[in-house]
Amino acid sequence: MMSRLNQTVVTEFVLQGFSEHPSLRLFLTGCFLSLYVMALMGNILIIALVTFSTGLHSPMYFFLCNLATMDIICTSSVLPKALVGLLSEENTISFKGCMAQLFFLVWSLSSELLLLTVMAYDRYVAICFPLHYSSRMSPQLCGALAMGVWSICALNASINTGLMTRLSFCGPKVITHFFCEIPPLLLLSCSPTYVNSIMTLIADVFYGGINFVLTLLSYGCIIANILRMRSAEGKRKAFSTCSSHLVVVSVYYSSVFCAYVSPASSYSPERSKVTSVLYSFLSPTLNPLIYTLRNKDVKLAIVRLLPSFSH
Repeated sequence: MMSRLNQTVVTEFVLQGFSEHPSLRLFLTGCFLSLYVMALMGNILIIALVTFSTGLHSPMYFFLCNLATMDIICTSSVLPKALVGLLSEENTISFKGCMAQLFFLVWSLSSELLLLTVMAYDRYVAICFPLHYSSRMSPQLCGALAMGVWSICALNASINTGLMTRLSFCGPKVITHFFCEIPPLLLLSCSPTYVNSIMTLIADVFYGGINFVLTLLSYGCIIANILRMRSAEGKRKAFSTCSSHLVVVSVYYSSVFCAYVSPASSYSPERSKVTSVLYSFLSPTLNPLIYTLRNKDVKLAIVRLLPSFSH
């Protein structure tokens, strides 16, 4: 009974944020607020376009709609609190609030990595087996894949957050980050973190390693198929259908690898903050831009949808 009472002495944490750079507060507030508004508007636009445009009712855009939803969850779990931290002298977060933020962040990040692999498979089927695309990527399979992604990643987030709540935090209570993340939290624990580190490593290998390899394999087959095409027009069309996804994958994986694929003992607060801005702020803001600017179908859907809103 006593061990349960003493389990969590710290009832709230202090998020260090960017307090070590007070001169940058105003600049960062403007940047983060702009990125948040752009991310919200861009991703809501993607969801609206896919929902209301019949021309976008295909597997690729269904998965893009899921990606946009995850981007909204990711930015909304981090950015509002980061903005509060920049505008206030001391940015505190309750233990429960910290665990909730951790859950939604892990859920959305792991979901995005898994979904990018599913989207790579979708492009692989579209380019390598175009005649069988509609039968292979049936609405039932797409729905099952999306449900699988959300469910598996919710389970992963629940396990990691549940393991974090079992740790004891006796102080200090300053998290050297602008949101609750696993590595800085583990450094603050005054109880053994071996199980947490093992589970984090397993998650890193699965989401960062296996998914990355599967995505590379998909694109290896896609590139090999494109190179075998005889017409230059065919090659151009095939590449244009997967170029947006390839750009998104490159940006996302590079930032996530920098942030997570390293042991907790070698955790660098400064490096982590920079890479976290890339995957939690910049990537969700860029994704809608990449998909709309490089996609004729989406541009056409915007043109068709605008008159319907004006009436």
